[in-house]
Amino acid sequence: MAAMRRVGIEYRPLGRDIVHRWEGNPIITVEDIPFRCNSVFNAAAAMYGDEYILLLRVEDLGGRSVFALARGYDGFHFNVEPTPAMEPSDVEPFQTYERRGIEDPRITEIDGVYYIMYTAYSQYGPCLALAKTPDFKTFTRIGIISEPENKDGALFPKKIGGRYARLDRPHAGLGNIWVSYSEDLKMWGDSQVVMTGIGGRWDCDRIGASTPPIETPEGWLEIYHGVKCTSGGPVYRLGVALLDLEDPSKVIKRSMTPILSPREYYERIGDVGNVVFSCGAIPSGHNGNLMVYYGAGDTCICVGTTTIDELVSRCMEACPEG
Repeated sequence: MAAMRRVGIEYRPLGRDIVHRWEGNPIITVEDIPFRCNSVFNAAAAMYGDEYILLLRVEDLGGRSVFALARGYDGFHFNVEPTPAMEPSDVEPFQTYERRGIEDPRITEIDGVYYIMYTAYSQYGPCLALAKTPDFKTFTRIGIISEPENKDGALFPKKIGGRYARLDRPHAGLGNIWVSYSEDLKMWGDSQVVMTGIGGRWDCDRIGASTPPIETPEGWLEIYHGVKCTSGGPVYRLGVALLDLEDPSKVIKRSMTPILSPREYYERIGDVGNVVFSCGAIPSGHNGNLMVYYGAGDTCICVGTTTIDELVSRCMEACPEG
């Protein structure tokens, strides 16, 4: 009989990963998208009232990414709206920097406004961009908020020291996580490195923020992705770290092992194989459960469950030098 681990008042199998895959994965595939497209992957996630909201990265037939909106009420089953919620802009200055698509959104709610940080992609490289919505019906762009090369932007859910804060990954080739600050969400600076990959380990070649940081008494809980290049190509896994609540450039502790690795066929085989990549997680209920949404193989959307306490407990070691 398989060992079991407790999650709130429920029990689930003790698997090989800290994040337990839902047995019904994948939850969204290209067959669930009402308009023609190549693939769907990397979903931002949020609660809006009693609705679970996913903002999906969908690659259209021309090869550009757009965002589609999916709604559900149990966190596992979703209906995708018939037309894209956001497409590359035809209005400047966004048009120039979104010409090749909009990618990998993350949703953060601050004071009733849902901010969407995403990657604007053009012939000039990837930049961070920011939009907002009050209701997931209308979307307003705020600005292009970084220079290239920058990706994996995730906005903190509250101001730190009176300023907005974000995690990002400047210079995609190096692939380190940084924190930056802003007074107005448009002009960003005072950037500091947060953490790097650790030589020889599962995240040695590149890391980046995945979900927006989650506030806990122990620190900001950040689920991040790490890449290790192998002879068969890169492998993308998820890890977790705790950042200081007052100074998130300081890593308190960090898991030395992944919390989710590509193992299932839908994670190993796809447009890009051996990928699990999260852009959003939603606390579920009052018992600390956490639903982690992730793209698998750059081809579909999946969900896994864990608890915040369990992730915090994985951060057992002080961060070593990279």
